[in-house]
Order: sequence, then structure tokens, then C-alpha cells
Amino acid sequence: MARKSGSSSEKTRPLVRAAALRLFAQGGYAAVSMRQIAAEVGVQAGALYRYTPDKQSLLFELMRVHMEELLVAWAEAAPQGTPLERLDAFVRFHIHHHMDRAEAVFISYMELRNLTPENFAVIEGMRAQYERVLEDILTDCGADTDGKLTTLAVLAMLTGVNTWYREGGRLDRAAVADSYVGLVRRLVSATA
Repeated sequence: MARKSGSSSEKTRPLVRAAALRLFAQGGYAAVSMRQIAAEVGVQAGALYRYTPDKQSLLFELMRVHMEELLVAWAEAAPQGTPLERLDAFVRFHIHHHMDRAEAVFISYMELRNLTPENFAVIEGMRAQYERVLEDILTDCGADTDGKLTTLAVLAMLTGVNTWYREGGRLDRAAVADSYVGLVRRLVSATA
């Protein structure tokens, strides 16, 4: 298979990432070959190495970019206000941000086991940074809970929305976020 006519590095690199994201989310990292990614993009398998050193680097890049975008988006959206206002804002932010990135979220949680120890440490550090945001908010709320355990439970609950939410369903995005604000408040025994 020859390179697509009119293709270039600027055009092909995002196509490689998008194909890998889609295929990893559908079939799992271990089951997807570089040959499959190349076929999806429309280039020869050897051409992929112009865009990524190997499949591990591609997985790591997808996860790293996902976490970088998450951290930057939160930094831009992080509100001032009371601890409860910040908690509510975090819940809404997390749900809305992740709803638009279901494949990236799935890969970021389910494919951690496939990272090399070095890559895992980088992603785990970024995840810990995001977890600390919520843990600090919960502490500021005066939640009578184990901060780390509650943080992990809340994040798992919020991220789990991606497993069942579908556009056009019984609840729209805003209703889901509002419901989860109430659930999180009850979980941490926080009242308005």
C-alpha cells in the first residue's frame, strides 16, 4: 500500500493518533498491531515509524496528551469560591470534560497495565496531580472521610459515567452533572 496522494506529516500524524486511539479503545492495545493502524490510516506499516518510534510510544503519547489536556483544562476552569462551590464545579467539569473524550478516557484507565514502568510513572504522576486537586477540595469542604479513599471513589464514580451515558438518553448532560453533584455531596456529607 503506497502513501496516500497529497499526504504529509502534518496531515498524517493526527490521523495515526486518531486511528490508534479508536483501535486501542475498540480492541485493546495488546490486540492491535502497527499494521492495523497503518491500514486504518492508509499507509504502509513501515511508514508509521516516521510518526512514532513504536506502539508503546504511541500509547504513551495518547495517555500523556489526554492527561495534559485534562490538567490544562482544569487549570483554566478552576473556580474561586467556597469549597462546596469548587466541589460542585469539579464534578461538573470532570463529567463534561470526559463525556467528550470517551475513547481517550477508556484507554487512560484500561491500558495503564500496558505501559512500560518508565511511562507508567509519568502518567501516574500526572494522575496524582489531578487527584490532589479533588483531595484538596474535599479537605477544604471538611468532609469527614478518608481523603485519598474518597478521592479515588469519587473519581471512579464520575469517570464511570462514560460507560453508560448516551446522547439522546433519558438524561441530558446537564441533568447527569446535576445529579452527580448531589451524589458527591451526599457521599462526602457536605451540605450547602
